[in-house]
Amino acid sequence: MSERTATSKPIEDYALLGNLRTAALVARDGSIDWLCLPRFDSGACFASLLDTPDAGRWRIAPVGATSVSRRDYVEDSLVLESRWDSETGAVRVLDFLPLHGDTVDVVRVVEGLSGTVEMESEVRLRFDYGDVRPWVRCEGHTAEAVAGPHAAWLRSPTPLEHHDGSLCSRWRVSAGDRAAFVLSYQASHLDEPATLDPHRALVETLGWWRSWMSQCSYQGRWQDEVRRSLVILKGLTYEPTGGILAAATTSLPEDPGGVRNWDYRFCWLRDATFTLQALLGTGFTAEAKAWREWLVRAVAGDPARLQIMYALDGSRQMAERELDWLAGHGGARPVRVGNAAAEQFQLDVWGEILDGLHLARESGLQVTETAWDLQLALLDWLEGHWQEPDNGLWEVRGPRRDFVHSKVMAWAGLDRAVRSVERHGLDGPVDRWRATRDQIHAEVCARGFDTERDTFTQSYGSKGLDAALLLIPRVGFLPWDDPRVIGTIDAVQRQLTSDGFLLRYDPDEDEGDGLPGSEGVFLACTFWLADALHGAARHEEAEEVFARLAGLRNDVGMLSEEYDIKAHRQLGNTPQAYSLVGLVNTARHLSGTHTRTSANRGDQGF
Repeated sequence: MSERTATSKPIEDYALLGNLRTAALVARDGSIDWLCLPRFDSGACFASLLDTPDAGRWRIAPVGATSVSRRDYVEDSLVLESRWDSETGAVRVLDFLPLHGDTVDVVRVVEGLSGTVEMESEVRLRFDYGDVRPWVRCEGHTAEAVAGPHAAWLRSPTPLEHHDGSLCSRWRVSAGDRAAFVLSYQASHLDEPATLDPHRALVETLGWWRSWMSQCSYQGRWQDEVRRSLVILKGLTYEPTGGILAAATTSLPEDPGGVRNWDYRFCWLRDATFTLQALLGTGFTAEAKAWREWLVRAVAGDPARLQIMYALDGSRQMAERELDWLAGHGGARPVRVGNAAAEQFQLDVWGEILDGLHLARESGLQVTETAWDLQLALLDWLEGHWQEPDNGLWEVRGPRRDFVHSKVMAWAGLDRAVRSVERHGLDGPVDRWRATRDQIHAEVCARGFDTERDTFTQSYGSKGLDAALLLIPRVGFLPWDDPRVIGTIDAVQRQLTSDGFLLRYDPDEDEGDGLPGSEGVFLACTFWLADALHGAARHEEAEEVFARLAGLRNDVGMLSEEYDIKAHRQLGNTPQAYSLVGLVNTARHLSGTHTRTSANRGDQGF
């Protein structure tokens, strides 16, 4: 077990680099502290995010500097521009991952702006999450590192020195000077990749992002926030399959120093509808289609063995294990890779899939006959199992319960099937689906609503509430202005609000969630609150909530999963797709750029 003291840079200190296959996190001190190669879910070669610098990092900065004076992305891209000012001059560093081929390259371009600045670069490659030091051969301006299946090449504009597992260089940069470093990764049994022209790659990368963002159709009031969120969301896309990760990291703590540390480098099925809403609602039809096709491929098979999440390529195996040699971010342990929650029974995902595929069909995405056959199998299973208790959407590691949100989503799945037959002429036992849909609706209203407190509850007979109850009108279960919905909004806001933000639930109520410690306020849930307030015609309150959320973004627009309102710090894995999608959808909702529909349409204006 690691005895080292973990580093603890704030989560909001990081910016994302990406090439639609993997991602890197760059801290404000110029250090790349996280990079998995060759995919998002591969082992990290830079893992100091979860340990000390000796677990791997690449830092470029002026000698003696501690933090950058200014940084932002160049235009609508993931090319990060950092400016450093010192007593002797100023420099900027451009960091990016080119979007090309199967080779992963990390490019760092240093440019002199004024005066003369002494710079230093230090590369510590440690494969398999810091566990493996590679064999390194260094000669002049190039170095090669090999360890088992991994190989990397560093090409430097200045001579390299190899010291105790680190590749180091120092040089001076004057106004007008330009120096480019390129780190290239390739499987060790393959030939060394061709030398990359970093300056051409920069022009091509910026051009690619410029072309991609030209598709954006959002014209609402929050242009900057929405466009930046879409760029980061695109950076979480695995282009070969169309899958979209929940986040780029593992084990960033929800409870500082605690055990609530999970691997989020997978694709959650329940994100499907929200993500499709965000992509289709802002003009990114190709991404929506690719995500829909990933979804259909991933869930194909026995509907009884449906998982709540899958790997980037749709595979099912993601066994959870602990990396005991890593000290954890800020000492939060264990550090986990894989996710055992994939084995949980969460009833709502059947409804989420059916809802997402219905949304795709309603939006004009071509749906194959195979996709409808798959939906029929899912519906057949759902009809026979909707009454079973489950673990709920928050992956509670405790006793199964009859979660209200899970039942509502079972209703939604059957509702979408009925509407698919009615609107699109598809074949299915629609009378039976209607009867089961109505049975679920009646049961939820009778057993999931507390008449004394005038609110729906987290589960049948529960004392606790759940932020997911705010989705009841969003999926069309009840209208926004139904008194039971209004009562639920008021109760959730009253019981789960902390300094204007929402908790997912109160872990001290009922049976709890099976884990020690606490967690921060949940950003996606707070976006749901803004949506609910807007739907209830409390527009000023809704915009106040949205403004508070937007104010939590870091200097480059990143949002993690949660927020610590006392320490004023982001918590959990980052960047979090659920949070980014929430921002986009809520901005569309508040801007009026959505299509408002009747209460029981099922798409609810998103």
